[in-house]
Amino acid sequence: MHTDNSHMNRIKDEIADSFDEELELQMEEERIDDLAADAISERAVKTIDRKIYFRELFRLQHELVRLQDWVVHKKLKVVVLFEGRDSAGKGGAIKRVTQRLNPRVCRVVALPAPTERERNQWYFQRYVSHLPTAGEIVLFDRSWYNRAGVERVMGFCTPEELEEFFRTVPEFERMLIGSGIILVKYWFSITDEEQEFRFRMRIEDPLKQWKLSPMDMESRVHWEDYTKAKEEMLARTHTEDARWWVIDAVDKKKARLNCIAHLLRQIPYEDVPKPSIELPERVRHADYLRHPVPPELHVPDVY
Repeated sequence: MHTDNSHMNRIKDEIADSFDEELELQMEEERIDDLAADAISERAVKTIDRKIYFRELFRLQHELVRLQDWVVHKKLKVVVLFEGRDSAGKGGAIKRVTQRLNPRVCRVVALPAPTERERNQWYFQRYVSHLPTAGEIVLFDRSWYNRAGVERVMGFCTPEELEEFFRTVPEFERMLIGSGIILVKYWFSITDEEQEFRFRMRIEDPLKQWKLSPMDMESRVHWEDYTKAKEEMLARTHTEDARWWVIDAVDKKKARLNCIAHLLRQIPYEDVPKPSIELPERVRHADYLRHPVPPELHVPDVY
């Protein structure tokens, strides 16, 4: 009986440890909120109860694993675009989607600025190489819609290139869907005040200052330009084949839950039949001897 209890405690410890990553992420965010509270003391945003948030997140992540198994089983090809202003919470949502999934099935694409060679290629070419094969989910942390956003506002493309993008992107996306790709497009929407608050959090926190770039600072200056660019982008690229979905992202926790819950509804899935798994007995040999590791190879026990 004692042995059974010890084994059960080990199992509980392992399960708890699997939740620790999310708990650590949440504690980190709360730490940043506390740091910024002095700078913006009047801010008061109601959010979802912590226990409810964790309960729902873990439940939804369990459903994401079921969806992942279905994608593999049915050899589906899934592309999800995450777009929004700087600090809108795209990265945090993507982390929660991928947290429990197999990285060989679900991968994230976050491309840097195009090289000189890429700037002279067909605009969509560098994105095409990252599209999924059968049984894969690809999440784009920013996508080809960079042209309609940052490239437009910051003058990295000409008006003619922008117009060509608007003309061709609906056809490009119809081609993707015609090839069997399931395409889902999300825009994470935050207010002017919320973006300012999140930037101030990064300024206050030395562990997060690396996230601030000159482009982020420029995005504050050009808030209205980005708003106009977003409005035209949504109006001209929201099609019957590839529609946009806007997520209210002022509350990060609610945005993550709403995003995952919505994504799960976009792809009907079922349980995948799985063969029973039995752990085989280890082969043992009488002449086997496990030699000790030389002391000089050990990492010192600091903790």
